Formats: sequence, structure tokens, C-alpha cells
Amino acid sequence: MKRFTANPMTTPKYDWWWGKRVNDNVPMSSQENTRPIEEHLKVIPYELKVIKQDFEKRSSKLGKKIEQLEEEKMRLGLDVDDQKLEAEKMRK
Repeated sequence: MKRFTANPMTTPKYDWWWGKRVNDNVPMSSQENTRPIEEHLKVIPYELKVIKQDFEKRSSKLGKKIEQLEEEKMRLGLDVDDQKLEAEKMRK
């Protein structure tokens, strides 16, 4: 790194700041805790798999509930038909 000094009398604080400065005051990233991009991309399919399984489980539950409601609707419809027939018999 080139150092331009207009005044040779700099403070230790300025020297510390200048040493930390990289590319016009953009701090360098720490490479200690970084993972390769391949590791980041491996996480995504796993999360998608979990979401898909959760969706399928909920979908299955809702499908069963729909079937139950349709059966109940059919039974109630038959009950209404029976009551209509009884009402007609009583009118006659």
C-alpha cells in the first residue's frame, strides 16, 4: 500500500486508522468464518425438501377433511330427502 504523507507529523491514532484502511475506507472482510458457496447451496435443497414434506402432510390432512365433509353433506342431503318424503306423505 502506498502511503502519501503531506505532513510527517502524524498521530498514532491516524497511523492506526491508515493501517486499517483498505480500498478507500472499505474494510476487508474476515475470511475466518466464511463457507464456500457450495456449502451455502447445499442447505437450500434440504430446506425445500422439508417445506415440500410439510406441504404434502397438510395437503393430505385437508384431502381427508374434504372427503369427510362430502360424506356428511351426502348424508344430510339424504336426511332432507327423507323428511321431504315424510312431509308429502303427511299432506296426503
